Amino acid sequence: MVGLKPTEVPPTTAVKFLGAGTAACFADLLTFPLDTAKVRLQIQGENRPAQAALGVQYRGVLGTILTMVRTEGLRSPYNGLVAGLQRQMSFASIRIGLYDSVKQFYTPKGVEHSSVTTRILAGCTTGAMAVTCAQPTDVVKIRFQASVHLGPRSDRKYGGTMDAYRTIAREEGLRGLWKGTFPNITRNAIVNCAEMVTYDIIKEKLLDYRLFTDNFPCHFVSAFGAGFCATLVASPVDVVKTRYMNSPPGQYLSPLDCMLKLVAQEGPTAFYKGFTPSFLRLGSWNVMMFVTYEQLKRALMKVQILRESPF
Repeated sequence: MVGLKPTEVPPTTAVKFLGAGTAACFADLLTFPLDTAKVRLQIQGENRPAQAALGVQYRGVLGTILTMVRTEGLRSPYNGLVAGLQRQMSFASIRIGLYDSVKQFYTPKGVEHSSVTTRILAGCTTGAMAVTCAQPTDVVKIRFQASVHLGPRSDRKYGGTMDAYRTIAREEGLRGLWKGTFPNITRNAIVNCAEMVTYDIIKEKLLDYRLFTDNFPCHFVSAFGAGFCATLVASPVDVVKTRYMNSPPGQYLSPLDCMLKLVAQEGPTAFYKGFTPSFLRLGSWNVMMFVTYEQLKRALMKVQILRESPF
């Protein structure tokens, strides 16, 4: 057995909630530069004159990160990290931590295994709930990741994470903090279904066919498959979401307008801009998150059992 053994008592909802948020923050710390590279590649071509004036051109994942470090400094790939961690603590806790509870809620009594439809419904529900609560953190994260800082610190629009929340609310109203909520709900419902349902099914089948036991290799394979499926189905919505949330007021009338202009100006292949960093990000993020999450659930349950033990 690799890692901690499963506890006899199933993890509680509180343990799953806390474990999911903590595991997601850990995964974000290690993969955030890939996410920043993905955002830069997705918005490339949106404002060609400005990019030409800055002399910045991004090519590939590594090339994008190296260009950012060379032109903006070593800390640039981690622009928006604070908002990213705030997002994961609120977002992942809900969409991942509550998935099993919502799945059980939708599963008819007496049924041993939930159907694929039930799992998809649970993934959509927790994904939508998470976006509704965490949308402002996502808006701020993307604004920081998308902004190019070639000048002195005084040229920066936001002085820090909290200043970004205040500035967006003041200049664009409270609606600005929830900008792009609909495409984000769509995107995260798709991603959550692809991640959670794929992970759930792959893990279940690996255990049912006794290809693995419930340990690290099983969690790794399941998480890798979940990351690939999530990237494949969510990339088009992710590109539109990133463009729309990063746009100044008035550039796009709606997410649909953003999508139509994207196709008209850059062609349908633009929907898969940044696919490689998206996969590297989601694939590695899923592996780190799910492996850490499984171990955290077991560790937290052992601590809870020890605290409740009279001996």
